[in-house]
Amino acid sequence: MTRFCSFPKPTAILRHVLRVLIPVSIALTIYLYLYPVFGTCAFPLPPSSTSETSSPFLETAKSHWPPSFLANATATATNSSIPESPSAALPSKQAPFRLLTLGDPQLEGSTSIPIEYLGIFPHAKSLVRNFKLSRHGIKQALHDVVDILLEDTFNFLESVRKIIDLFGNDFYLAHIYRSVHWWTRPTHITVLGDLVGSQWLNEAEFTKRANRYWNRVFRGAEKMPESLQAYPAEEYDLSGYLSRFDNDTTWAKRIINVAGNHDIGYAGDLTSNLTARFEKAFGKINYELRFELPLPEGFDSKTLYDPDTNSESTRLIPELRLVVLNDMNLDTPALSTELQDDTYTFINNVINTAAAVEFEGHFTVILTHIPLYKPTGVCVDQPFFDFHSHDGTLKEQNQLSVAASKGFLEGILGMSGSATAPGGGKGRRGIILNGHDHAGCDTYHYVNQTAEGGEVEWQVKRWRQAVRDKAVGKEAEGVPGVREITVRSMMGDFGGNAGLLSIWFDEESWQWRAEYDTCPLGTQHLWWLVHILDFIAVVGIMVYVVCGALKVVGLDVDVLLLGSNKTGGKKKVNSVPAAKVLAGDMREEKAPAEQNSG
Repeated sequence: MTRFCSFPKPTAILRHVLRVLIPVSIALTIYLYLYPVFGTCAFPLPPSSTSETSSPFLETAKSHWPPSFLANATATATNSSIPESPSAALPSKQAPFRLLTLGDPQLEGSTSIPIEYLGIFPHAKSLVRNFKLSRHGIKQALHDVVDILLEDTFNFLESVRKIIDLFGNDFYLAHIYRSVHWWTRPTHITVLGDLVGSQWLNEAEFTKRANRYWNRVFRGAEKMPESLQAYPAEEYDLSGYLSRFDNDTTWAKRIINVAGNHDIGYAGDLTSNLTARFEKAFGKINYELRFELPLPEGFDSKTLYDPDTNSESTRLIPELRLVVLNDMNLDTPALSTELQDDTYTFINNVINTAAAVEFEGHFTVILTHIPLYKPTGVCVDQPFFDFHSHDGTLKEQNQLSVAASKGFLEGILGMSGSATAPGGGKGRRGIILNGHDHAGCDTYHYVNQTAEGGEVEWQVKRWRQAVRDKAVGKEAEGVPGVREITVRSMMGDFGGNAGLLSIWFDEESWQWRAEYDTCPLGTQHLWWLVHILDFIAVVGIMVYVVCGALKVVGLDVDVLLLGSNKTGGKKKVNSVPAAKVLAGDMREEKAPAEQNSG
């Protein structure tokens, strides 16, 4: 029997591919652009004072509902009348201070692209420029040809890959910021250092990366107004008020930028020029912000501290103090003792202008870059220090020294290992946020004043372990401590992380409380995969539509691609129509069966 092959039509293949590709592409795109929803990302909620329990995710979802719908639902549930202004009349169950924390974006640029500093095919230019018909000239030309093939070509391909990678990375970081900001609705934002990839950039390259930072990665965000970047003082103006009704979005657009070692350098590299250009582009390296929480309606203000009428009370009006601190030159030796003195002076002013440790109601949030000291094994990064060989100044460090860390805890926060210290050594309530360690780490630093024998020393444990060991919350028992959160990097290699810090005020204890959660996207490969599939799907749809349109006007793409015969589409085998050959084959195969049946 003679056989022939029938090839499937290209448009039919394309149609079947699109049937699979389009649903997959749509599903992945929906997931990517709604990943905070699918990941149930939400700022932690304050504990409810009633028997009603709320879900952080549900409360976040409610914040996206129309105010009128939310007011109707609340009024129906409580059998009360509907307020005329829902957004102003219904208190939010979410924390009044919700800080979106992002660590170490480290924007790279031309310094990572070979053709930017080597040129495009430099050996090809050398070949043309220096070619001579001589023994030495031909020998040099052969070397240039080899270099063109083995160096220039690979450098060019790597440069193209890097340019595409950097372009996509900007939008990957922008997608994290935009998606998490849209869904979780923070009240404040901070980026904890290493905004750019290197402190050794010329002015033009630094400006380019700063522009990418503001116009691409954090598009729509605003630089902190210089007038609000206050220096610590006894008498100060508040930076703003925290809202109990969740209707103030002024601060949700401003980014509190922290200087990192890749922005201004370590102590042995830090100069006034590096500091000045960072402050011009991103904000001051040392300043403070103070936010007050209005007292609840009907609160008796006579119970608060007043030097004239109520000097025995230790309660102050609830206030948050954000301290933005450059800790790159806390350790020595430093290249610029003047800049180091400025940092020490700033810290002393922070201490001198803080409320006395005996008072309650204030809370300090320290935003810095390099984490506090931790022994090997607590976090991923181990203690590491390196020094310049030419002058002995500090070249690199993974953590602060023991002395600098102790200054944080006993100076800024006023904690002490001695129960006879002011306030019993309990110190001021607060929390420390930093970056630098890309893997992230959540720890608790504490000191046991009742430890027997030897010198009382600071200890540190992972936060969850400290909670399990019941080391947290024992200030009244002589164990003061503070939580330090090293925010995992938002870079793709570390999962595109975003930190969610909630801080709220507990009126019963007259203390601030804090809780932290994370919202990771996943590696950058997911972002690339989705957009590549989307691109292929869009191109495929366009090609399929064009093929359909051409067929309508009488131009069949399948015929053009596969060809056609002159017999109306019937193929011939040895000049005999294929249908007849098949019929003959069928008769020959059926003959024996017919004889047997007879």
